[in-house]
Amino acid sequence: MTAPRLYVDSADGDRVNALLATGVVHGVTTNPTILERGGRRAAEIPGLYADWVSRGAHEVFFQTWGADRAAYLRNAERILSLGDRVAVKVPATTEGFAAASALVRDGATVLVTAVYSVAQALACASIGAHYVAPYLGRMRDAGIDGDTMIARMQAVCEGSGTNVLAASLRSPADIVGLREAGVPYFTAAPDVIEAMLTDPTSDASAAEFDETMVRLGG
Repeated sequence: MTAPRLYVDSADGDRVNALLATGVVHGVTTNPTILERGGRRAAEIPGLYADWVSRGAHEVFFQTWGADRAAYLRNAERILSLGDRVAVKVPATTEGFAAASALVRDGATVLVTAVYSVAQALACASIGAHYVAPYLGRMRDAGIDGDTMIARMQAVCEGSGTNVLAASLRSPADIVGLREAGVPYFTAAPDVIEAMLTDPTSDASAAEFDETMVRLGG
């Protein structure tokens, strides 16, 4: 089984930087909605990339945009010019698949995002995309059994070099459940990643250890 990776899904500089400092997250994922929610502008993208890479991000994802294949590719080139740790997100539309296929052929790291069907995931594997990003929370909101759907996506991609990078994860339990189903990669908001790192019993044990060391003269 592929080793798991966690990514932080945010453009909140302080919180992203804090998680990068822990070494727990492999990188940072964004999309236009996340950038806007973080109060960011398109002109800030190069600075965000440089800052996060300097703080240890192995991969940073930005999403291309446009009305057609040509626009997607044109804007993807701007993203790819940022550096060798950047990955391009492309929406799972007909024009998006055409652009993603061309980007893969040119050697770019590509994530096809907003994937909502197993057939779309299979198409991603057929073009050699590195990642597919289904949105678990949004699937559940729409009445879809997202856990089963995403596990099937990973199954049809198995052995192809394409892997699921699950998104819209709202709790640590979401991540654990998908991992148990074979999904390797996960991106979540800072609150969710931070919640994975703590447990009241762990905190109590750590406090007890510290108190003991004080009694021992530490």
